[in-house]
Amino acid sequence: MLRCSLLKPSCFCQCLKAFNSSAFQERVIYSGIQPTGIPHIGNYLGAIKNWTQLQNAPGQHIYCIVDLHSLTVPKDREEMQTSMKQMIACLLACGLDPHKSIIYKQSDVHQHTQLAWIFSSLVSTVRLRRFPQWKEKSKALADTHGLYSYPVLQAADILLFNTTHVPVGADQNVHVHLTNEIGEKFNKIYGETFQKVEIQDTPCSRVLSLRDPTSKMSKSASTHMSRVNITDSDDDIWLKIRRAVTDSQSKVAYEPETRPGVSNLIRIHSGFSGMSHEEICEKAEGLNTGQYKMAVAECVIDAIRPIRSKYEELMEDDDYLNQVLQQGGEQASEIAHKTWEKVKENIGISRLGTTSGEKVGTKV
Repeated sequence: MLRCSLLKPSCFCQCLKAFNSSAFQERVIYSGIQPTGIPHIGNYLGAIKNWTQLQNAPGQHIYCIVDLHSLTVPKDREEMQTSMKQMIACLLACGLDPHKSIIYKQSDVHQHTQLAWIFSSLVSTVRLRRFPQWKEKSKALADTHGLYSYPVLQAADILLFNTTHVPVGADQNVHVHLTNEIGEKFNKIYGETFQKVEIQDTPCSRVLSLRDPTSKMSKSASTHMSRVNITDSDDDIWLKIRRAVTDSQSKVAYEPETRPGVSNLIRIHSGFSGMSHEEICEKAEGLNTGQYKMAVAECVIDAIRPIRSKYEELMEDDDYLNQVLQQGGEQASEIAHKTWEKVKENIGISRLGTTSGEKVGTKV
């Protein structure tokens, strides 16, 4: 970070510019999701639903299917192709609009990996080893460089698009903090290039497993009964919620510490209905947890049914899905190219004979 002397106004102005706040700039919202199977209601309430609402606000909205990140767990070609198709269809079915948002595939924009390589020299291995994701996943998965350097590529994803805000849950805050550390260090070495990224709070608390309400709802859980996918049938949703783990008490009350199961159902109900936890508990007065589960199931089914119908329609239209990804890829590439050219110029790896701010003319 630049240090300012009170005796030097010019230095103070420099400091204000360096690693500047996004307060007076166009909001750029950026987020990504891995193509690792059909999203569940935790993905929907925690991220996708919020994206569909944010895209109606002023600013630029960029959402990426991070297929390169998903390769930390190798999969065969057919599985990868299917996952990509399912994910773009799900995002569109949930309401992401290619006329309001840039929706693209990470591997279609080569500057992601180029910028990640530059950033990899700005963060220590000690810092990366402290990441919770590395500690948790390196035990379950292979000890690979891809998993280890995942946060560096994620920082490149964000900063490549002049992002001002990233909508993430509390468990992802550490990634935004690292992104800002890298951006600040780059600016200190090479000059003002990247701005500070703010965390955009998401309105929904994280959704927990229906079978183990002490852990997060996950696509990789061993039993499909632990999650409700956004393409599940009405009958499947009824069954999964009816069998959700609660406790021996019959009263419906939001007490996350002592009654995580029923509190998880209240969070789900709140996310789909828009009601507060207090309003839900008041409306559920007199119901036991078994009866309340039916109310939750009905609410989820009503919300999921049109999404599932639209998803099934989109899965039959490969041409449209490819068109959306191509258009988004072109839009994203245009932005990424400008950032990468600025990075190269500031580092000193642009065309020979140029100096900062100088454009190279073509001699005839």
